Formats: sequence, C-alpha cells, structure tokens
Amino acid sequence: MTDLDPFDLRLLAALQRDGSLTNQQLAERVGLSASQCSRRRQRLEQDGFIRRYRADLDAGRLGFGILVFVRVTLATHNPDNARRFRGLVAITPAIQEAHVLAGDADYLLKVVVRDLADLAGLVNDVLLPHEAVARVRSDIVLETLGDRNLLPVGSD
Repeated sequence: MTDLDPFDLRLLAALQRDGSLTNQQLAERVGLSASQCSRRRQRLEQDGFIRRYRADLDAGRLGFGILVFVRVTLATHNPDNARRFRGLVAITPAIQEAHVLAGDADYLLKVVVRDLADLAGLVNDVLLPHEAVARVRSDIVLETLGDRNLLPVGSD
C-alpha cells in the first residue's frame, strides 16, 4: 500500500461500495474538491489500485440458482498441463473465480450454474474429460451468509 494517504483510502472505500459515484459525490464523501478526486481517481486507476468498474448482478434473479465450489486435481504437475487447464478456465463462462492452491487439490473454482443438470454437464462434459484433470470434487452452497466482496480500506 505504498503512497496511499488517508484520502486515497477513503476514496477507494467509497468507490468499492459504489463505483458509479461522480467526482462531486466522491468529493463530498472524502472531504476533497471534485477536481482533486478526479486526479486521485485517475492515478489510482493508472497505478492498478482500481482494476475495473462493474455492476453487481443478482445471480439468482438471472436464473443462476446454484453456487458451487469445485476442487480440481491435475493429472500431472508440469507447466504444459497447468497451461492447458488455465486455458480451459479462461473459456468456461460458468467459472467465476479460479484459485491455485497448496494442499490436497490444485485449484479451487467458484462456479455458478442454473441447475444440477448444468453442474453435471460442467463436471462430466467439460472438466473430467479434459486431459489435464485427474479428479473433481464439488461442494454445493446451501446458503451464503456473507457476500461483501469489500476490502477493509479507509474509514468510510
């Protein structure tokens, strides 16, 4: 967190709660002028502290009723196999997040699907037949207790 002052942190906290804030609205929240907020926002974007802006869609309302965490173990551990699996992840829209692990599994995937038939198709027709994959284990989420997706920055 180099070169971030308290104003930057408050600006980041406000934007992660609502990325559609105008510079004037930001200024009112963080105690700076709109022009200062604009310059700081641009710097934070250019320096990579702000990666993107997007809408937070409701998966359930859009018909994606099942959230699943899928653990994948590779067949062999070598750079080519890892590259092939990363390629599969990149082209599979149901995979929302993918994390490389240290432990029993090699990857943890966060997946959204419409129903169990879609999950079965993803596992049986996409993941298991892939040459890089040896084992797949799925955990279906019954209830989400928290989905903040907010980093603890600033004092917003």
